Amino acid sequence: MHIVMAGASGLIGTSMSAALRNAGHSVATLVRRPPANPAEVRWDPAAGILDPDVLAGADAVINLSGAGIGDRPWTRRRVEELFSSRLGPTRTLVQAMARAETPPATFISQSGSGYYGDAGNTVLREDAAAGYGTLAQICVEWEQAALMAPPGVRVVTPRTGVVFSRSGGALGKLLPLLRLGVGGPFGNGRQFWPWVTLPDVSAAFLFLLDSRVSGPVNVAAPEQADVNTIITALAHALHRPAALRVPAPVLRAVMPGLGEELLLYSQRLEPAVLSAAGFRWQHGRLADASQWVAVKDGTA
Repeated sequence: MHIVMAGASGLIGTSMSAALRNAGHSVATLVRRPPANPAEVRWDPAAGILDPDVLAGADAVINLSGAGIGDRPWTRRRVEELFSSRLGPTRTLVQAMARAETPPATFISQSGSGYYGDAGNTVLREDAAAGYGTLAQICVEWEQAALMAPPGVRVVTPRTGVVFSRSGGALGKLLPLLRLGVGGPFGNGRQFWPWVTLPDVSAAFLFLLDSRVSGPVNVAAPEQADVNTIITALAHALHRPAALRVPAPVLRAVMPGLGEELLLYSQRLEPAVLSAAGFRWQHGRLADASQWVAVKDGTA
């Protein structure tokens, strides 16, 4: 396939573009700066500028655009950026598809598990209602923008969970603390995190490219786990203690909004669509995922 990708420079995008090329696909990446090689194409999503000819011959478009959710404090300006950095690129891609002589057959546009808000112990399949909060509203509007793709385009909106990586991503600040033996759970630790490893995210997108699946897809591992269980598994794999719990009031005070929604909200995802379609996880069990994460620096 020939695939056009937006947001290829991030953690997920870097991994995914490599996985796509390793699988034999050609990938054209959209960049905001002058192109550094023939595989890059310049666009200006903030201004809604993308030459529809860029999509000529493309079988699919993958959209991973968006400013990092946990990179900075949630000031009013930052929250506006979280919205605009997702909605602008998505609308620009959709508009280019509408102007293209032959739109791509598939549009996979990232969303997130934040769609469901704080759902406690409720098992969340793809037909669950949207929740409340900043992240939920971002995901709702993000998905709605993607669904404006022209008729005939298969639209998939992966609601990706907490991505486990050996460096960066959701564990970027936590892993160094765990390696030093000074990490621990957040709040009471009974909130569910819908975790998934970075290789399984790329594998899931590759699977979705070749499938007939459309609509929302929970991209999370099939083994559900709360934060206490996740932190314990990671610490065990690293051969370190993890007894230093971070109280919820401290998180709320130090990280207003961000700490609450990103670390304390509970989302017990079931990847029902992927399971029914026959997807196979490389790291479907938390113990396997933790061992994979711990391999960095030879620790395992």
